[in-house]
Amino acid sequence: MRARAPASAANLGPGFDVLALALDLYVEVEVESAPRLTVVSEGEGAGLFDDASHLAARVAMDVAGHDRLAITVRSEIPVARGLGSSAALAVAAAAAAGSPDPLAVAARVDGHPENAAASVLGGLVVATSIRGSVRALKMGLDPDLEFVVVVPDRALATAKARRALPAEVSREDATFNLGRLGLLLGGLADRRVLTREAAEDRLHQDYRSPLFPEAPQILSALHAGGSLAACWSGAGPSLLAICDVRDSTSVEEAARAALHSTGVPGRVMRLHPDSRGLVTGEAASMPVNGRRRGS
Repeated sequence: MRARAPASAANLGPGFDVLALALDLYVEVEVESAPRLTVVSEGEGAGLFDDASHLAARVAMDVAGHDRLAITVRSEIPVARGLGSSAALAVAAAAAAGSPDPLAVAARVDGHPENAAASVLGGLVVATSIRGSVRALKMGLDPDLEFVVVVPDRALATAKARRALPAEVSREDATFNLGRLGLLLGGLADRRVLTREAAEDRLHQDYRSPLFPEAPQILSALHAGGSLAACWSGAGPSLLAICDVRDSTSVEEAARAALHSTGVPGRVMRLHPDSRGLVTGEAASMPVNGRRRGS
């Protein structure tokens, strides 16, 4: 079977571990019966782990209950850049291997459900665990929003980014994030009321900034370039600008200029929300898209 799942940007500032947005970068996984395990990968992350240690292989073997599988992975999602590559891969692999609940499988693999939920449902989602089960809901998203993503040419493992976080936070900081989350959800549903303050955060971004010290300067450049709001994408190091579609070109230009001025090698992508989420069968072939992804 073949399955395709989109990338995702999680947290979006204040929505730590509960909010994510599906974006139109994809990973496709095909799983077929075979005499022995084979793994072939193409695109982003190609050739890194073409054996039983590949995440797609581990997920597919767990779902199938054996290793007599031929697994092919085609991905355009940058690895270890805060764009939900592992969650999307786990979702697609679980579905391609025949899991009846790819969301549960991927949430278990990823350790938290929001990226997996966005890859399964598409769009903007809020997700949490209730008595051991994932509960995810799609939220309103203004159709005239577009997203500019700054992807540095440096990896940042989620585990390392999590180690930078404190074990406890103050009531003041928790309340700060809850208020900003409410503003953010309202603004994402109606861009006319979205302000940059809605993406502010006190739970993770400042603690992670030493891992990417140029991030504050680049975020400021995204604001100056016309973004409605800007934040880290997931655990980073990618940064996300939320834009009115009419301003996305100027934000994209500002992002490239910021990479140049800070001396950070990387690429800039202008992306749209993915509304379909997980797709299986023949329809799961990755779409041929003529627009330039980024440079």
